[in-house]
Amino acid sequence: MAAALAPAISLRLRPYNSLRFFSTIPLILSNYHAFTPIIFRPSRFSGRRFFSAVVTGALHARERKMPEFNEKSIGDTGTSKVGEFRKKLKVVDIKGGPDEGLDRLGQILPVTGWVRTVRVQSSITFIEINDGSCLSNMQCVVDSDAEGYDQVESGLIATGASIWVQGTVVESQGSKQKVELKVNKIVVVGKCDPSFPIQKKRVSREFLRTKAHLRPRTNTFGAVARVRNALAYATHKFFQENGFVWVSSPIITASDCEGAGEQFCVTTLIPSSRDAADSHLDAIPKTKEGLIDWSQDFFGEPAFLTVSGQLNGETYATALSDVYTFGPTFRAENSHTSRHLSEFWMIEPELAFADLNDDMACATAYLQYVVRHILENCKEDMNFFNTWIEKGIIDRLSDVAEKDFVQLTYTDAIDLLLRANKKFEFPVKWGCDLQSEHERYITEEAFGGCPVIIRDYPKEIKAFYMRKNDDGKTVAAMDMLVPRVGELMGGSQREERLEYLEERLDELKLNRGSYWWYLDLRRYGSVPHAGFGLGFERLVQFATGIENIRDAIPFPRTPGSAEF
Repeated sequence: MAAALAPAISLRLRPYNSLRFFSTIPLILSNYHAFTPIIFRPSRFSGRRFFSAVVTGALHARERKMPEFNEKSIGDTGTSKVGEFRKKLKVVDIKGGPDEGLDRLGQILPVTGWVRTVRVQSSITFIEINDGSCLSNMQCVVDSDAEGYDQVESGLIATGASIWVQGTVVESQGSKQKVELKVNKIVVVGKCDPSFPIQKKRVSREFLRTKAHLRPRTNTFGAVARVRNALAYATHKFFQENGFVWVSSPIITASDCEGAGEQFCVTTLIPSSRDAADSHLDAIPKTKEGLIDWSQDFFGEPAFLTVSGQLNGETYATALSDVYTFGPTFRAENSHTSRHLSEFWMIEPELAFADLNDDMACATAYLQYVVRHILENCKEDMNFFNTWIEKGIIDRLSDVAEKDFVQLTYTDAIDLLLRANKKFEFPVKWGCDLQSEHERYITEEAFGGCPVIIRDYPKEIKAFYMRKNDDGKTVAAMDMLVPRVGELMGGSQREERLEYLEERLDELKLNRGSYWWYLDLRRYGSVPHAGFGLGFERLVQFATGIENIRDAIPFPRTPGSAEF
């Protein structure tokens, strides 16, 4: 197939459409690997200069129908069929196989991406481009005979620019890669301003947080994004394979799952964001007693961003047996540590007809499953983390995937800490909430890097919904501790007995009326059930070795910062 582009007629290609045109040509051919060159009518242009001029004009013009998508018209309406969607060829498709691209030698392929580096030498130019599909760049070798080489000479092809290249896959003469692309055509899709802040030099992650819109183009954050994606995929895969049903829990809620009161209020009583800076307190409606009149608010009562989807998950577990939620949650906790975010994602499975032992078994199987998934499917990125972020992370994760987890009671854990030959910043005594230093000592030092599950916590430091144990002092709760992170997930057997749950709400001075529907679950066919919650960003931290949780999420939300 050939496409005839005549400079005598008006070229009206939208930039995006033209890019898709050039990038999908090989996919449309009957022989995938054969590339039929674009044929041009004779003109006063010639060679690479002509190609560059025509393509550049096409990319900056308005529109043009693509000949390969001109399907047969339907009826008399003059409409045509939508073209078939085809997967775009990416760098990982070329270099990601066991032969690292050697199986594609001699193939003529197109590649799109962003320029990482340009090295111009006397007779040849090396351009490294990356399309985000893998850590590896595609090294492109360009000489002066390549069509569009004038864009190299003019400096348009610089770090940060987006380009389209076509060339032959050849064996690389260098040691860093097995193959490279011998370019015969090159097109600048989007030029890059010289002020581009991410050049070929190391910059701090603190600086990159101020450039969150550009930091995915770095090796570190590209790798974090791919591993995060793999963990999310493995999460859904694990629960789906084990018969769980995914449930969407609401983001706006009138209840506080944790009873902590650290929630963001959702209201329309304050003017829209455009006018909020000029709003007066007197404009907020009040009752005769001087309190906020919530009846005039959007929902007719105080509403908040959810801190957890657990309570909603329980309602579906009492109908569908095993469910899980996976969505955003919010905490208005004024914490500036490397372990806390104001907006984060939570994975919360709920198992019906289950107790705490079932809960711990599910949590263990889940963690081992997702860890094995990234070790098997993200090898290049994991090797990068092992080299540049945390040496030994692959061995650490392999231990998690293979070793049996340890479990001990909270009381035994306190005894272990009291016997430790170590001075802790936070004193240890029975009834205290374990701090990160305690958790990391237990899993990293006391048990040599093995994950540890601590169970049966004092009821005073746990949430109202956890089932009271027979001793009357503890609840059937568990926390899973892992090296470097400390607590990774926490769960419990839920209190399924109505009278005990009502008693606990009264103890904590929580309004029964706010939980009427939750109490109903205990009235109508109550069953023993259990579940756990896992902060997804902490899992990403654990899996990548990234120290600050703000680097484990694309756009971190923290006290004083909601940029991007």
